[in-house]
Amino acid sequence: ILSDELNHTSLVLGARLSGATIRVFKHNNMQSLEKLLKDAVIQGQPRSRRAWKKILILVEGIYSMEGSIVRLPEIISLKRKYKAYVYLDEAHSVGAVGPTGRGVVEYFGMDPNDIDVLMGTFTKSFGAAGGYIAGKKELVDYLRIYSHSATYATSMAPPIAEQIIRAMKCVMGLDGTTQGRQRISQLAKNTRYFRRRLRELGFITYGNEDSPVVPLLLYLPGKVGAFARLMLSKNIGVVVVGFPATPITESRARFCVSTAHTREMLDTVLNALDELG
Repeated sequence: ILSDELNHTSLVLGARLSGATIRVFKHNNMQSLEKLLKDAVIQGQPRSRRAWKKILILVEGIYSMEGSIVRLPEIISLKRKYKAYVYLDEAHSVGAVGPTGRGVVEYFGMDPNDIDVLMGTFTKSFGAAGGYIAGKKELVDYLRIYSHSATYATSMAPPIAEQIIRAMKCVMGLDGTTQGRQRISQLAKNTRYFRRRLRELGFITYGNEDSPVVPLLLYLPGKVGAFARLMLSKNIGVVVVGFPATPITESRARFCVSTAHTREMLDTVLNALDELG
């Protein structure tokens, strides 16, 4: 498994539990990834030097702590060049980016068939619970038979399943309205506006311009708690993140922009940040 260094803890834990050999490449760095792919192909397995049966590239769509978007076209071209597989976690990107909210695959205009394992959650954009894995029929059939969560866990509750179906119909425009498309368009506008205004106020933010996950750097770990309390005193709930979820000198506040946020709400937050910053 070739894993991005900033992959979510759940992906890291899953990779470790799989028992596979794991190599970590620098975040969104294609030179680092290609070097690891070359080494894996040329050198093979550590002791026997036999060829690896599978080489899996493990990446996220939008990185939850960085707000950056995966460089998917380049990863797909490397996948083809070295005959590897791609596992893409769309937890933060599905329903949030792309002209019709289908995630980073649509955002880059790629073919979903190029992604071997396409994973996402129903907890964020869909406002429900659970998640999904999409792939070829053989993969899905295998997971249904051998996955512990599929075999031994409780089935999804009908109201949750209905919530997901309704949300999907809304996003896809199958509910007879254009509400889904309007919401995705509004989210993109809110995201760009919020990021632009933060830059104008002199704050340092990470991530892609189109990413609704907006990390605002606080740097000093001692500031984190005070910042959250002061924002809360202004009736603004803010998620603050520090070590070990981030490097010790890169503590940050993480804003997740939503379609439901009005321009007035965003301005209220921006004014409060301007006052505190």
